[in-house]
Parts: sequence; C-alpha cells; structure tokens
Amino acid sequence: MTMADQLDRAVTDPVGLITDLVAGVEKELGVKTIQAVVTAVAGGRAKSRSLAKALAIRPAVLTDGRSPAPRAIGDLLIALRKAGASAVAPPVCAECGKKLRTLQRKGQDWYCGVCGQETAECTACGNVRRIGFRDRKGLPRCSMCPDTDDRDPVTVVHELIAAIAPGADRDVVAEALRRTAPHRPHYRQRVVWALEENPRLLTGEGYLAPHRAILRFIDLLHEAGVAGIARPACPRCHRVVRIDKPLDGQRVCRNCIAKSRFEECVRCGARREPATRDAEGRPLCPSCLVRDPANLETCIVCGKSRMVNSRTADGPICPNCRPLPIVLCSICGHTAPCTLSKLTGLPRCGGCRQRQVHCTVCGRLRGIHSGTADPPRLRPLHHTRRRALAPLSHLRTSRTATRARTVPSLHTQATAPRDPRRRHRLHTPEAAAPPRRPG
Repeated sequence: MTMADQLDRAVTDPVGLITDLVAGVEKELGVKTIQAVVTAVAGGRAKSRSLAKALAIRPAVLTDGRSPAPRAIGDLLIALRKAGASAVAPPVCAECGKKLRTLQRKGQDWYCGVCGQETAECTACGNVRRIGFRDRKGLPRCSMCPDTDDRDPVTVVHELIAAIAPGADRDVVAEALRRTAPHRPHYRQRVVWALEENPRLLTGEGYLAPHRAILRFIDLLHEAGVAGIARPACPRCHRVVRIDKPLDGQRVCRNCIAKSRFEECVRCGARREPATRDAEGRPLCPSCLVRDPANLETCIVCGKSRMVNSRTADGPICPNCRPLPIVLCSICGHTAPCTLSKLTGLPRCGGCRQRQVHCTVCGRLRGIHSGTADPPRLRPLHHTRRRALAPLSHLRTSRTATRARTVPSLHTQATAPRDPRRRHRLHTPEAAAPPRRPG
C-alpha cells in the first residue's frame, strides 16, 4: 500500500489502519486485542484520523518511541505496553532517553518528570531553579520560597464584601468561597488576592477577572442574595450572561468569542467560526464539515450513507433512524416514542405530529405545532395579510386525523356535517384567499 493509499484510508478507516500498522510490528498480541486498545485510545473521528495520519507518515515511532509526535501516539504506546506488547517500544524522553510510563510534553516532544520541569530565576532568592509555583503577581518562585499568607481567606474576602454590603453573612460568604474551588485551596487563595487587589470586580467589573473562579464566586453570592454584588455584563454585547472566555484581557460570552473567530469558509463562503480546517489549513464551517462526503457513514438501519446522529454497539445511526425516547405525549396523553417540540420543549408522539386541524380564518388544513388537545397550536400560517390564529371554537378536527384509539377531541362545539367537496374547494384560488371580515 502506497503512502497516498494509507493517507486516504486514514480518513475512511482510521482504526483499521492503526490496527494493521501495529499488528505488522507486534506479533504477540491478537488483532482483536490491538483493535480494542486502539479504539479506546483513538477516541472520536478527528482524533482517530489525526493519529492514523501521524502513524502513516512515520510508522517507525512504533519501534523507537521517539518524538516529535502527537500526544495520542504516546498514549497509544503506553496502552499497548500495558496490554502486553513487547515489540512496540514505550515512549522515551527527548532529552535523557529514559523509557516512560507517563509523559509530559513541550510542543511535540515528550519529556520525563525531571527533564520536563521549567526553570527560571526565583523572584525571592534569585537562584535559577525549577519553578515550584507562582506568587500572587504571577512571578516564578522555587519550592524553597513559597508565597505564604497567614491570614484567613474567608475573613479577608468577608471584609471586602462587608464594605459593599454591611449585613453580609460570613457563613454565606464562606460557603460561596468553598464552592468556588472545593478541592483547590491554593486557587481559592489566588481568588482572594485578586479580589483584594480590585474589589470592583464584585460590583460590575467582573469581566476584568484574572481568574475564571471569580465569576463563579460572584454568581454564588448573587444567588445567595448578598446585596451590592452585581453580575458583570459582557463588555461587547452588554448582555448579563455567562462570560468566561478570555479575549483581549476581558471575559466575554460564548457568542462574542465566536464572532471574534469568524473566517470565510473556503467551500460555501459563509463567515462563521471554523469547525475544522482542511489538509491545507483553510477554514471549514460546521455545515460543510457535516456534509463532507468523508464524514458520512452508512446507517445500520436504512443502509444509506448519511450524517451520524448516534452510535450504538452495532454501528452508526442516521438522524432519520435515531431511536426516540418513550415518554408521555403532551398532546394526546399516551406513552409512545416522542420528539420534543421546538416551541415548548414538550414531547409529542408521531401521530400527533401528523394530526391535522382546519382553520376557518384561512380555510387551510394544518398540523398541530405544539400545545395540548385543548387548545392546540398550529404551524405558522402564511397569509397575504397576517392574521391571528383562530380560537379553539373555530377549529375542527380533520377526518384524516381520526385514529382507532381514543384521543381527546379538538373541537368544543358541535359542527355541521362536512361537505365532501370541501377538500376540493380548499385547492381553489377562492378558498386559498383569506375570507373577508363582515362589514
């Protein structure tokens, strides 16, 4: 198989290509064992393709274990060694050559725990040593010079909040601070230092927070009803929503960070946040990504090559064949496979999605969009003049919607027998036009 064929297979069958490359080196492990290890490490579609491509370009990494290489290859080598592989080499440190059971990276290189430590001049003692941690100003310190603070963090932050809201409960502040970072006391200390340096973060300037946990702390205080604490608005769109994305020294919302990343898709020309990039590094929008023929798979139900909606142990399932949850339909009240209404978020079964009612405003036959049997809501009606939907008394059920099972009636008053020629008249221009109002 040529290099070009292997690169093509890295897109169509990445797990199979990786399994074959490993099986060509490792003779003691069975193909099923290798495939299980590869499936567990390779993960999703993008990661498995990247891993297969890297192995196809440089398969010698399986026998020498040397970087530069992606992190996924190092994880694969470690997993194969744990599974009993002997011919596959473990990853080795790029500096000292030590065989690794765990690894850390700098760029594309693997290092052991000794060689991978970053060194710098300690701010306190001035010696060039490994960085143990950073002080409250972000400057490096060695392990011999900790940035200690003997004050109680809860007391410090409560004093700051008491200056804003004199009646703030200390226990409420303590619980909010604890929930900000439950298992990271050093991180909580950094949060207190940042608030002490700029107390205005609590009163509306939280978009300048240097630590993400500060926004979580503000939300907890606001939910607890502490007076004077203001949730910050996004500095770009000015909406009071979740802002945790760093951009130009500020915290912005997800919508604004996406707009800041807009690029023109090389296929459709739309300006959107790239979902991925092609082999040449050009941006592709989410729509072009899911419609790419290379990303379509054969559905195990219908057998068609389509987008994947969900995966099962037997294989992928397309959106049309996806399994639906069996819940209580909000319209008819029966337990059946249901989808969720986009208008209300309530479940409705397949029969109710096809259920039809007549509208006496426009004379058209339309399906129920959402709601319940009393009253239903119709799909949007497109008139030459916009009209409100008729009340329930103006709706009558269609005979085509009648079922064998008992269903709540959609009409509240008796109606005259329907003219059998009514359906024909609905397709005439006179019937399609909106009826005139009296007077």
